[in-house]
Amino acid sequence: MNPEGRGYAMPHYEREIVSTIASRMNEPRRFMQIVMGPRQTGKSTAIWQALAHADIPRIVEEVTFRGESPDWVRAHWQRARNLIQGDQKRAVLVLDEIQYVSNWSAVVKELWDEDARAGIDLRVVLSGSSATLIQNGLSESLAGRFELIHCPHWTYQECREAFGYSLDEFLYFGGYPGTSSFIGDEPRWYSYMNGSIIDPAIANDVIGLADVRNPALMRRLFYLGAPYSAQEVAYRKILGQLDDKGNTSTIAHYLDLLSDAGLLCGLQKYDPKLVRQKASSPRLAVYDTGLMTATYGHKRKTLLTDPSARGHLVESAVGAYLLNRSKSENFDVNWWREGNHEVDFVVSFGGETLAIEVKSGRVKKTGGIVEFMNRFPHARAMVVGSAATNLEDFLSGDVPLF
Repeated sequence: MNPEGRGYAMPHYEREIVSTIASRMNEPRRFMQIVMGPRQTGKSTAIWQALAHADIPRIVEEVTFRGESPDWVRAHWQRARNLIQGDQKRAVLVLDEIQYVSNWSAVVKELWDEDARAGIDLRVVLSGSSATLIQNGLSESLAGRFELIHCPHWTYQECREAFGYSLDEFLYFGGYPGTSSFIGDEPRWYSYMNGSIIDPAIANDVIGLADVRNPALMRRLFYLGAPYSAQEVAYRKILGQLDDKGNTSTIAHYLDLLSDAGLLCGLQKYDPKLVRQKASSPRLAVYDTGLMTATYGHKRKTLLTDPSARGHLVESAVGAYLLNRSKSENFDVNWWREGNHEVDFVVSFGGETLAIEVKSGRVKKTGGIVEFMNRFPHARAMVVGSAATNLEDFLSGDVPLF
């Protein structure tokens, strides 16, 4: 079914974060390392690959159910401490899916500080899929004790090098490495995406760990919103489509939670005065195009050949690239529209602003970039899909933003 072998990872393919994790493990103990990213993006694999580059005794454990006792952490922490004896002066402790431990940040702080006082060189790596709970725990107890390592969805360059993806294959199937072996069997790919990635992410990383009073609404919001990626949709229209009597603040909050899980977000309009952003209609954006196509239905030909549908898919790929990159580089991603003038994406960092228009093949009103530059003369402009900035180079990370 796959005679060219495309869709199967090259042996021992390593992402850039592997060397980052390995180098942190080999450094003297200063900060614990938090590897954070959406479900099924390869966090555990990257950690195991990094361990192969670190000649240090280690304990590696995974939390297997929600509500695990803090004593579970204490027990494995002590096992790792016991590795440090005689001529062996250091060890590594890896705890995967740490967010499922009750009050995890408090017990980690307690044990980390004990090691600091005792001079124990135990290097700690924690990982998790729920940004909401991880970030809450970090801000509550662990300030000044950690470094974040983001593990985003795979880029086009990574999927091309590891799995042999073409640009169209990447646009359609996205950057979840575990789905790569199914690209020759689309029904199986759809089943895996929905049953093993989307549904568990919503159930375990959003509904199970956050304040979600209407789980059914949360699920419907994702499955309604993902196919509309790269389109502006008013909060009231979303409520009408969902046939729900909730309020717009609930929808905005649920979109924030879906965003924390690396699924779907509502981009806000760019406003340097920061007055209107939350009040504006969002432009929906998936964090990976596979999330859009998996909820769109069996319409590969339409998505890749219809100018309007392909246009939204290409714009979603550009948006997903920016959103994933923004997690580690800490820049803001918005969009902009005034009247009939529209800009697909506005990225800003410090005092720098970049307006990005995507030439995707669909018919769009022109002049948005020109009007934006007239209103914000300090900004720079980029047209992705032009001769100066082609789409493949942009999605491969070969085009600097700032």
